[in-house]
Amino acid sequence: MGPEDLAHVLQPLKRPSHPDLLIGLDTADDGAVYRLGADTALIQTVDFFPPIVDDPYTFGAIAAANALSDVYAMGGEPFLALAIAGFPRDLPHEIIRQIFRGGADKADEAGVIVAGGHTVVDEEPKYGLVVTGRTHPDSLLRKNGARPGDALYLTKPIGTGVITTAHKNDAAQAAHLEAAVTWMLRLNAAAARLLRTLAVQAATDITGFGLLGHAHEMAAAAGVRFEVVAADVPLLAGAYDYAAADLLPGGQERNRDYLTAPADGGARVTVGGDVDPLRAELLFDPQTSGGLLFAAPATAATRVEATFAAADQPVWRIGRVQPGPGIHVT
Repeated sequence: MGPEDLAHVLQPLKRPSHPDLLIGLDTADDGAVYRLGADTALIQTVDFFPPIVDDPYTFGAIAAANALSDVYAMGGEPFLALAIAGFPRDLPHEIIRQIFRGGADKADEAGVIVAGGHTVVDEEPKYGLVVTGRTHPDSLLRKNGARPGDALYLTKPIGTGVITTAHKNDAAQAAHLEAAVTWMLRLNAAAARLLRTLAVQAATDITGFGLLGHAHEMAAAAGVRFEVVAADVPLLAGAYDYAAADLLPGGQERNRDYLTAPADGGARVTVGGDVDPLRAELLFDPQTSGGLLFAAPATAATRVEATFAAADQPVWRIGRVQPGPGIHVT
């Protein structure tokens, strides 16, 4: 579901209230958070989707990595999961088995136990996880923590949407698809643990709303303006060429239309006239198991970059936080 449709669906719902519900429907954070005690809070999230690659084992593993990412984005450690899936009646059992095995193996890599789950009959295969994580209540990373002067960082290149769309149209080079799959399989665990050692107050993970969609959620929650430098955003190999060939996923257009449409106070996202139009389009590309987007004080930038380099973890500085509303792409 696109960001505009989701906003309309959620708008009339009653917002639950409880003194121990630290994060619920009132914010656009990546999961719900419930305080169990002074030192422990539970993070819960769920994510599932249809296959984006042909191999069932790889699909299961990517879906699991994607679901686990929400807990990492909130500063938590996942430890328990339930599988959620739908399959056609005539889908061979071996394919289903491989999907479950891929998800379980990826969860095991993260130190997470898949303890059960639920399945239904569906015309199209779907798989994902309900994930439970834990953290100290004071260690939560929220979307609303960005402050003017902060630097913006991203931990994975973007372009999985356009590359998997090219693959569905038999137009993707094998090397490009393989690289995209490798990034989608990569857990955000190591990057998230580094954030807990740094002066980071705000983070999210990049998934279906694209880089600019999730960046807008952060900026709006904090009441600040994000300035994103398009040329500094890392792209997966091949993504630019597939965008040039108009192999863009449907979700990309929905993201762009919602974010650039006129709104009270101006469009949510504006793009400078000298920005490469194709690079701008890719900033709306819906991602699967994307990286972490986080804000850190500019005074900590040297330490952030040195810490990631010392841990051999990728990170790219892609912009800054300014006073004002919305997102501006330069």
